[in-house]
Amino acid sequence: MAYAYIIGTIVFTVYGQLIIKWTMDKQGELPAGLMDKFLFLVQMIWNPWILSGFVAAFLAALSWMAAMTKFDISYAYPFMSLSFVLVFILSAIFFGEPISTQKIVGFGLIILGIIVMR
Repeated sequence: MAYAYIIGTIVFTVYGQLIIKWTMDKQGELPAGLMDKFLFLVQMIWNPWILSGFVAAFLAALSWMAAMTKFDISYAYPFMSLSFVLVFILSAIFFGEPISTQKIVGFGLIILGIIVMR
């Protein structure tokens, strides 16, 4: 069960990042003016999808708090880098973001780092 807290942290974090990216892509570019940017972003806070991303961030924080009762931070924290890997893979699938050799090498180094840290 202890690893479920780490997994929950990762899943909620990844969901929040992807859903906010998806929602903001649908909205288009930020307006040019500073005040217009501010108003645009404040209005976006009330978008249900953005709100779900914020809720996911809160749930990720709760999951992380629970994980901290079970693991040393030096052991648990490297697992958080899996969120980078999942966002990389899912952003390529859902958003068509480019996959480069550099990104794949970085992805591999992250996985290797997690293995070494265990």
